[in-house]
Amino acid sequence: MPSPGASAPPRLSIEDSYLELLADTLEGVDLSARGQFLQRYFKIIAHLDLPEAQCLQLWDEALAQRRQLSEQIGRPLSLKTALMDVLARSGALRVPVLIEYEDLKRLQLSAVTDPLTGLYNRRLFSETFEKELNRARRYGHPLALVILDLHRFKEVNDRYGHPRGDQVLQCAATTLQKTLRTSDSAFRIGGDEFALILPQTDSAQAIALSRRVGVVFADSLRGLELAIRVSMDHGVATFPQDGEHADQLIRIADERLYAQKHANHSMPAAPGPAEAAAPPAVEPAKPMPPAGPVSIETAHGLEPPTSTFREAASAAAAGIAGAPAKAVPEPPKTYAIQRKAERVSMSGTNAYAVLGEKASRRARVLDLGFGGVALELDTPEELPDNLLAVLHVPILPPVRVSLKPVWTRKTEQGSFRVGCCFVS
Repeated sequence: MPSPGASAPPRLSIEDSYLELLADTLEGVDLSARGQFLQRYFKIIAHLDLPEAQCLQLWDEALAQRRQLSEQIGRPLSLKTALMDVLARSGALRVPVLIEYEDLKRLQLSAVTDPLTGLYNRRLFSETFEKELNRARRYGHPLALVILDLHRFKEVNDRYGHPRGDQVLQCAATTLQKTLRTSDSAFRIGGDEFALILPQTDSAQAIALSRRVGVVFADSLRGLELAIRVSMDHGVATFPQDGEHADQLIRIADERLYAQKHANHSMPAAPGPAEAAAPPAVEPAKPMPPAGPVSIETAHGLEPPTSTFREAASAAAAGIAGAPAKAVPEPPKTYAIQRKAERVSMSGTNAYAVLGEKASRRARVLDLGFGGVALELDTPEELPDNLLAVLHVPILPPVRVSLKPVWTRKTEQGSFRVGCCFVS
């Protein structure tokens, strides 16, 4: 026992305790197994790929160095200190650089991030795309790649200067960050080129999302008050339909991007002399709008709705009581507005909407467009004119919206299909 008043030996740190235990354990292991273990150990802790014989030699030198230095300074020396000294003197270990963990994380993030937009850069795009392709192959899931670029971006730089062009790029990055799901990834892969990797997304969903990105981007540019109309074009390729490998999918997405640019922005040829002398063609008469109700998103008429929500509920109650059904008045006509994006069918997905402030009701989402959404209810319910809802659909993160029920009709299966428009 130590004598009273003698100072207690200092407690070893966790690392030193581990090394002491390791040294004691290796003493009882045969030379071959000890060499194999030390070879893996040095590779893990110091990224050194050394022969087994050299590993054994360095370990023995570290033990001898500890004994020698402990005798010289008159107190025990940690094995960690002796081991670092031996590795540094042997030339196998570079001079260590100490850095805070948070600083290291910032350096790692900076290495894969575009400094202007905050999006991931092209280096990480290549690594991420290969990983997602491997995961898609393993589990049999679809994977979509979207290549985007900005039309007329060079004109902005030439007319307003690069600082304003940088603002346009930042608007594009903000648009991508707002519209993507948490499982999606956005990258800046060139000057005005961007890429999206969309796991578990098929071609129709990727195209719909790309169109929505273009619409949101156009809205976000209004604050810059540019006289030049900058737009966002896209090309989509999906695994496995369009290819099995990254280079194939990138090439196809690029080809479709430039095909869309040519279709959207090519100018018609100037008329020849004969065409210029010819009298102007008479423009055909535009068709009259349908006599019945018209969809809020298309110019096509709707089937006459069976009733409104309130009338459907009252008619159901009247039928149970044996009272005569109340005549349904013809609803007012609602005419179409210009559709800014295609309607996306949610058929076959688990898309749904949670209705009301208290989230007490739930409805299936049948399709989704720029101007509204179609819901399906099992029973007729009395819904308010301004209905709060949270939409859960595969191509978007959960989003809180205000809906206005416009029409309803009963389906052949007995459920009720409800058309709602978005209310800002």
